[in-house]
Amino acid sequence: MQETVTPAASVGVNHAAGSHPDTGFGTRGYRKYVLGALLTVYVFNFIDRTIINILTEPIKQSFGLEDWQMGMLGGPAFAVLYTFIGIPIARFSEKNHRVWIIAASVALWSLMTVLCGFATSFIALFIFRIGVSIGEAGCSPPANSIIADYFIPAQRSTAVSTYALGIPLGGMVAYVFGGFIVGSLDGPAVAQLFSNWGWVWAVNALDWQNIEGWRIAFVVVGFPGIIVALLVKLTIKEPPRGYTDPAAMQGKAQVSFAEVLKILAKKPSYWHITLGVTIASFVNYGVAQFFVSFLIRTHEMSIFDAAVKVAMVLSVMASIGTFMSGYLADRFSVRYPKALAWIPMIALLGSTPMFVAGYLVDSLWIAIPVLMVGQMLLYTYLCPLYAVPGGVVDSRMRATSVAVTLFIVNLLGYGLGPPLIGGLSTILNASFLAGVDPTLSLEACKGASLAVGAQVACGEANAKGLQWSMIFFKCLYLWAALHFYLGSKTLQRDMGR
Repeated sequence: MQETVTPAASVGVNHAAGSHPDTGFGTRGYRKYVLGALLTVYVFNFIDRTIINILTEPIKQSFGLEDWQMGMLGGPAFAVLYTFIGIPIARFSEKNHRVWIIAASVALWSLMTVLCGFATSFIALFIFRIGVSIGEAGCSPPANSIIADYFIPAQRSTAVSTYALGIPLGGMVAYVFGGFIVGSLDGPAVAQLFSNWGWVWAVNALDWQNIEGWRIAFVVVGFPGIIVALLVKLTIKEPPRGYTDPAAMQGKAQVSFAEVLKILAKKPSYWHITLGVTIASFVNYGVAQFFVSFLIRTHEMSIFDAAVKVAMVLSVMASIGTFMSGYLADRFSVRYPKALAWIPMIALLGSTPMFVAGYLVDSLWIAIPVLMVGQMLLYTYLCPLYAVPGGVVDSRMRATSVAVTLFIVNLLGYGLGPPLIGGLSTILNASFLAGVDPTLSLEACKGASLAVGAQVACGEANAKGLQWSMIFFKCLYLWAALHFYLGSKTLQRDMGR
């Protein structure tokens, strides 16, 4: 698996057909294919990562959990090992075959997602979620390193924003399939389907009558990833490392992890933009964990309607914002060198009142258009997440730089966002209950023999606790915007423009 890389500028290097360092590795069509394949990988990455957001309510009911425990499944169970393993994998990918690493990672996290459907307890599901995180840690650092070798600097913001489309597109597919499966497909329905096909062996394989829809959802979204892993290995060529970098950078010796940190320490724009992205991710991951639950509790929607009719529409708007941020940054960076930081700064300032209004109004006909605009503006922060770490260093350390960034973003953003919003929701829920009826408690609300008035009070407190937690979190986008502004001050210098 050890990779021997001949510098692209060295004498005797064998360029791929149609390749030149001034245009990128491979033909234009093949570069588009590779980018599309890596986007597909990232789509599956986020399908398997976020499917639990759609399944929050049925999992909570199956295991008798509280919001804070669901926050643990959505946050720390995934984020802790994901962040700590990401850096060693990135260091490994600086010297070894990146395509192999990505393919193996896809296969691992897909298998772990399938196993989530077989979890028999909260602890088992927690462990399988950790397994998903270990696999996904090997995705973005080598993928971004490959993208930088395929695409010249003038095209990289657009390329990485296209790759980053995997986040909203993955969420969209997860919402569609998760909502459809939970709403339409449970164990008895699968057994009937197998019976219609004449698959008697499959009907007798499991106790289908007692299998919930959320378990089937994990299996259905996880299994195709194994096929994607094979396609990656068989169709993506490993490019020469540093192929599109200036000739002066070719053939330089690898640098240590400590050296990478020293270089990043001298780039203030990197740290401010990383903080901005971290705060935005902290809010976004936390709210996303409970967004379908919010629609169910506050607007009394079904899982299918909440996931397919609302969350999917917002994911489409997020995709538009993600791509446009990179496209606009490439288009205006020559005339406005600070565009990469200014675009998300302005967008986050504009999105905050949109989200607050969207969560407060009672009418979905008013809320959805407002949230659509807010979602499109919000997702402009994803392009700098990859463009800046890859732009302030050279090819010898790009995977490591991206991994360091993801370490910070995911440990603080993904690791803390879901459990803290879940914890705040639980606290506010108890507070609202006490205000209505001091004799009611969260534990009492789980009882099956509650009076009608108590059931109504429990439902309203449950909805309001989550609603106001989400509103409070969304206001933190103003803090993130401040860091994008501070990062813009030295961005041009730090990226060598």
